[in-house]
Amino acid sequence: MHFGHFDDPAREYVIRTPRTPYPWINYLGNDRFLGLISNTGGGYAFYRDAKLRRLTRYRYNGIPLDQGGRYFYLREGADIWSPGWQPVRVDLDSYTCRHGLGYTRIEGVRRDISAELLCFVPLDASVEIQALTLRNQSDRPRRLQLFSFLEWCLWNALDDSTNFQRNFSTGEVWVEGSILCHTTEYRERRNHFAFYSVNRAIDGFDTDRDAFLGAYGGLDAPAVVVAGSPRNSIACGWSPVASHAITVELEPGESQELVFLLGYVENPPERKWTAEGEIDLSEVHRLKARYAHSEAVAEAFEALRRHWQAQLGRFELRSEDSRLNRLANTWAPYQCAVTFHVSRSASLFESGISRGIGFRDSNQDLLGSVHAVPDLARSRILDLAAVQFRDGGAFHQYQPLTKRGNSSIGSGFNDDPLWLILSTAAYLRETGDFAVLEASTPFADAPDQPATLFDHLHASFRHVVEHLGPHGLPLIGRADWNDCMNLNSFSKDPDESFQTGAIRGQGVAESLMIAGLFLYTGRDFVEMCRRTGRCELAEWARGRLADMRRAVDRHGWDGRWFLRAYRHDGQKVGSSENREGQIFIEPQGWCIMGGIGLEDGRAERALDAVGALLDSEHGIVLLYPAYSRYDAALGEISSYPQGYKENGAVFCHTNPWIVIAETLLGRGDRAYAYFCKTAPPWREAHAERHKTEPYVYAQMIAGKEAARAGEAKNSWLTGTAAWSYYAMTQFILGIRPDFDGLRIDPCIPRRWSGFQVTREFRGATYHIDILNPSRVSKGVAAITVDGESVSGNLLPVFAAGSVHRVQVTMGRDGS
Repeated sequence: MHFGHFDDPAREYVIRTPRTPYPWINYLGNDRFLGLISNTGGGYAFYRDAKLRRLTRYRYNGIPLDQGGRYFYLREGADIWSPGWQPVRVDLDSYTCRHGLGYTRIEGVRRDISAELLCFVPLDASVEIQALTLRNQSDRPRRLQLFSFLEWCLWNALDDSTNFQRNFSTGEVWVEGSILCHTTEYRERRNHFAFYSVNRAIDGFDTDRDAFLGAYGGLDAPAVVVAGSPRNSIACGWSPVASHAITVELEPGESQELVFLLGYVENPPERKWTAEGEIDLSEVHRLKARYAHSEAVAEAFEALRRHWQAQLGRFELRSEDSRLNRLANTWAPYQCAVTFHVSRSASLFESGISRGIGFRDSNQDLLGSVHAVPDLARSRILDLAAVQFRDGGAFHQYQPLTKRGNSSIGSGFNDDPLWLILSTAAYLRETGDFAVLEASTPFADAPDQPATLFDHLHASFRHVVEHLGPHGLPLIGRADWNDCMNLNSFSKDPDESFQTGAIRGQGVAESLMIAGLFLYTGRDFVEMCRRTGRCELAEWARGRLADMRRAVDRHGWDGRWFLRAYRHDGQKVGSSENREGQIFIEPQGWCIMGGIGLEDGRAERALDAVGALLDSEHGIVLLYPAYSRYDAALGEISSYPQGYKENGAVFCHTNPWIVIAETLLGRGDRAYAYFCKTAPPWREAHAERHKTEPYVYAQMIAGKEAARAGEAKNSWLTGTAAWSYYAMTQFILGIRPDFDGLRIDPCIPRRWSGFQVTREFRGATYHIDILNPSRVSKGVAAITVDGESVSGNLLPVFAAGSVHRVQVTMGRDGS
């Protein structure tokens, strides 16, 4: 069953029923003010940090689902309904939700009244605009009562949901006309407040939740709405809310737009109060005046649309496959932009409380956005480096508001350091800005000592070299990329986290995945050394890479595929010797990406094993066979049911590594087939089973051994987005930035006759036309730039602002 469809010209996904299998969400925001919005108006807003500066409440895992959001009630006599269906859940005559780039438009029609809500955040303001247009489609005058509603969160989302003995006494509001302010703790240590306003006079308001809902009332039938009479309640403690009551009279065919603003204001400490001792609302008045009229809202919305058109226009694909075009041009880079800004902090699966900006996560997310926002990528790399330690380890995440390492998870994940090399290399390839390597950024455990970004990269490389196990392979630490493979903790306490429990083993467990990652990123570290004149260090690093290659050759091959790891007791993980968990996906991708097995046939054999044992209808599973019982020596990975999450699911993040590995062998048909299985436009055919949004990647799709194979979880905030975009654009389409130019190296299905790409690179525009007359998967026979032949497959760097036409003819062996 389909619940909607793609509207490619509008770059929107159109949902035709509010009863989707799971709430299907979108993101609103700029680099400061953000929000989640579901297809029925659910979700919440926050300023920079979903934990420490949350404006509105949302009930995760609530009953009914998706409660708390931007709600509007329309009352006409005894008939009460909501334009987004929730929270009243009265049937609508028609319903449409359009999720677009940074905006959502929801329209409900009932009894010839249309209510259309447009929500977006302007590019330069900490405010969410909610433009509600009411239309009378009947042939008679209509008189409606409109009630807005949202519920304030008391700033710290964790404290808000736990510290009731304090919270039920501290909630405060401030009302001035149609401006309803949330001011809890403003008179104490905070100099910020939130507000909710509308651009017309109101009949009344409510700010006390109990008064609005009534005793034991619910959001489906609030007492104030049922009675049609606001109570002008002022919250004092308990749970503050914001609701406007407005009477709207519409002649036949008439429409009216009301502009609601949900905003955040920080006043300088010396300007918290006016001379009269009242809250300084000057910024609220400025914002309200700025967006008082529909024309200003339309201008801000058009600026938002132009912004996304420009950002996404830096890479545009025209191919024979419309599904690939919509993914490459709209939904993949859009999801990459969201993950770049939000990391793993706030979605319908991430509460915004437990995780901040992940070190490993954000370094990988940068792969999907560096071409679009290079300046922001540069800043993010330096922010990440600042939470690294002198020994190369790092805080596993940091809080976005403070940019300080989050000690709730801590460190000791031994793959973390290498991702900083990966992201920095991607930035250097895209920009050529080697000066960033000398940028000052102290280590987290030595804030007063000078250090450069290159010092951090050196520490990252050195961390692996200095943490090798008995086989000369990298020690895994608490975990490598797979946080749920805990080979050193042996947790038997149900009240502790697998990732923060004490290291109880000998700490000698080793990771083949880190070994492959070290070889892959180490080549870039050597190149950075060479290009910055550090020749002795480059030679030393080459030697360590050679040592690692020998260790993988001797101890990492299981006969048909690469091992996953060695346990603390020396037993193999991911071996044919094991009863379960015989083969894992990660080392097959990373060892091949690191250059192992490409010349001697092992890469081909390993990938053939992936196809035979790990592939499934819904993608490549993480391991096979799945673990059927808990094993303390393996950790959390064996705690999940078979076929779910790390225990044999299609962990989508890892699939692009196999796609890339297949392109290195020139097997374009296989690479593309694997790529399509997890890609959103192809998953739309499984929408009812898939459950999560069909326009963005999910972290996990239940594997072939699962009770409900094909069911997805953890959508939106996943490294799958960046890695899939990276694999698609740089290895399948083969338009790959390099240190000295733009490399052209496609690996495509043999049936393709070609494709065209427009790519901005270091300020120049390249119009690239790739022809495949011989129907090959890989190989470049000839390239011309502006009609002139170019040797090899590296396009030179051109002057910023210049435009060039490139024709590439594919063929075998240069023929």
